[in-house]
Amino acid sequence: MTTDAAPKDNGDGVRARNLARILRLVHLGGPQSRAQLTTATGLNRSTVADLVGELVGDGWVVEREPDPVGRVGRPSPVVEASPRRVVIAVNPEVDAIEIAAVDLARGIALRERIESDALLSAEATAELVAEVIARWRDEALRGFRLVGIGIAVPGLVRAADGLVRNAPHLGWVDAPLRALVASQTGLPVAVGNDASLGALAEHLFGAAAGADDVIYLNGGPSGIGGGIIVHGLPVGGVGGYAGEFGQNRVRAAGAEGPEPIVLEDTVSRARLLAVLGLQTADDPTLAEALAAASETAGDVQGESRRQRVVLAQAIADAVNILNPSVVVLGGFLAMLVESDPEGFATAVATGAMAENAEGLRILSASLAADRLLLGAAELAFTSVGVI
Repeated sequence: MTTDAAPKDNGDGVRARNLARILRLVHLGGPQSRAQLTTATGLNRSTVADLVGELVGDGWVVEREPDPVGRVGRPSPVVEASPRRVVIAVNPEVDAIEIAAVDLARGIALRERIESDALLSAEATAELVAEVIARWRDEALRGFRLVGIGIAVPGLVRAADGLVRNAPHLGWVDAPLRALVASQTGLPVAVGNDASLGALAEHLFGAAAGADDVIYLNGGPSGIGGGIIVHGLPVGGVGGYAGEFGQNRVRAAGAEGPEPIVLEDTVSRARLLAVLGLQTADDPTLAEALAAASETAGDVQGESRRQRVVLAQAIADAVNILNPSVVVLGGFLAMLVESDPEGFATAVATGAMAENAEGLRILSASLAADRLLLGAAELAFTSVGVI
């Protein structure tokens, strides 16, 4: 760990690792007493006190007195991740760019959604991100330390250098997004696939917390992406492109045409909007429209049922391959399932091998609209060596 973006090494690798260990414990687990940190790390009390003191002095954590609980004896101070160490999380989409300032305590200090009637280039996206950061630095984030930037892109991102190889819905091919944003802002930048980062966030903080084998599918304006967690670790593949469930060929009851088509072409947010008579909608608006039409509009019910049938078989195929304990659905995919969760779970189990479906849980993403931003923030904190 080096530079202003992370606790200082001071030439002592063991100490640097212990500093990072404590910081990660309070980042992932929330506020903890010094006594809890002593137990979790196996270090002695004086060492923990010394490490916490350094982190406090450098502004990475804050200490406070514990809430009164009627205990006898001197209470152990509570250590919290600092809310004034932030990264900028970015999620460009076909209809808008969402930008947020996420602090080390996982709070979202600021959020801005900038809608667009036309697709923005990678260059225009970098300029817009830089403009927002500059404005925030002069206003709401004055006095905060900006650690870096994490970007969740709906497309294939090369893990080695953050090159966006192909984001078809954005029209980006071999876009050097990381370099563009770094040049515009002067901050360290990390770029990843949006669904893979959503999977990471739900695994660490959301519906799949505590589960080590997870499949995550996200349905958004740009189609269907996915992420995979195996034995507690994200699976990226050799280039970082793993998890593209939306590109799998499907042929299931209710699928259109004589030939197989890709999943995201038939299980589609755009198709739901069309049958609802909507041009555009954010997730809350779409969810409300689907709920309102669920008992009155036969065409909406029929389209929703058709998409559920195809989605259930696609998930069953993934369950046969990966044997997860949890499948998490985000975006409009969760909305499809919420109208009949038990029926959907039965359909998945019927399409999968019985042994692979034993104990399987199918859950909606619990982080809602925050999942991609929190995933992007986690990527940024990790990439610059903070946690």
